[in-house]
Amino acid sequence: MINLAERMQRLGTETAFEVLAKAKKLESQGKHIIHLQIGEPDFNTPENIINAGKQALDDGYTGYNPSAGYDELKNEIKKYSKNIRSLEFDKDQVVITSGGKPIMFYTMLALINPGDEVLYPNPGFPIYESMINFVGGKPVPLKLEEKLGYNFDINKLESLINEKTKLIILNSPNNPCGSAINAVEMKRIADILEDKNITILSDEIYSQFLYEGSHTSISNHKDLASKTIILDGFSKSYSMTGWRIGYGIFPKELVEPITKLITNSNSCTASFTQIAAIEALSGSQKSVENMVKEFKTRRDLIVDGLNSIKNISCPTPSGAFYVFPNITATNLSSELFASRLLDESGVATLSGESFGKEGKGYIRISFANSKENISEALNRIDAFVNKL
Repeated sequence: MINLAERMQRLGTETAFEVLAKAKKLESQGKHIIHLQIGEPDFNTPENIINAGKQALDDGYTGYNPSAGYDELKNEIKKYSKNIRSLEFDKDQVVITSGGKPIMFYTMLALINPGDEVLYPNPGFPIYESMINFVGGKPVPLKLEEKLGYNFDINKLESLINEKTKLIILNSPNNPCGSAINAVEMKRIADILEDKNITILSDEIYSQFLYEGSHTSISNHKDLASKTIILDGFSKSYSMTGWRIGYGIFPKELVEPITKLITNSNSCTASFTQIAAIEALSGSQKSVENMVKEFKTRRDLIVDGLNSIKNISCPTPSGAFYVFPNITATNLSSELFASRLLDESGVATLSGESFGKEGKGYIRISFANSKENISEALNRIDAFVNKL
């Protein structure tokens, strides 16, 4: 018998993949499933990016490269980040990784000692809490409240900070709620953190998916860039989920230890994907603009539809491609609602509690699907609720 290390008991998971497996099994049995559970754009990777990746393979980009990534890609990220965040930094502060999750994992491994406290959004991306627990830290939830537009109460932030607080995670726009922190709120957060010895992990993977207003980064505020880690990538904006490429912009003193973790784990990020990523940033952005425009149309469709169904209320998200409707009035738990909706009506969604205890009474729906499928899903949800 193989005995697993104790820390494996603290490792969580991402329920979206479990629900996907269940949905695929139902499909194999002949049931028609509408997939609204997965956080993946339903658009193909733009052709210019695919062609760049193919050309890179033909040109021999199939070997190792520096653990922190190619300088050419770092330079493109520097130009892109200056445009979207008005942020100046040295290209050597960029570390390329195989997706965005490694930035979370490496940051926790590098910074968090057993007993250190980490503030994180709840409901939030489940890997935050999983990684905090895995490395022996203490997760301290920042409750995202529906009445505050699915943001946390900034007035309560300072009371949660103590001498054990090592890291705070911000995610704007947010998964699972689609909320975004506006400039006024971000300044208030910055003012609180300015004189604190706390590192900030700013997850900005959905920065291009904003339907109102413009993106605001905590790194823009004075004295915070030097202790902020920006997480971003290509999976969402460029429909490159399977290419596995993301990056972090780190304070200079963290670059060497993070790079060492890469060298000790997966050596480097695939060479040809980095060449494709260069094309993603330097080539035409029309595909991104079209995708965001389409997602806005779908957002309006699904919000209006859900709010027309009895016992369901759905705030309008300002970013990402998720809605987080309140289903409390149906008298079903989040988990039971999502499970029965899949089994009885063939609509795959996620329980709000998949994103933390504060997701109780909600479900997450991704609108990364066609308008036709969203309309059909709304009809099925309506029929399901009316039968309860």
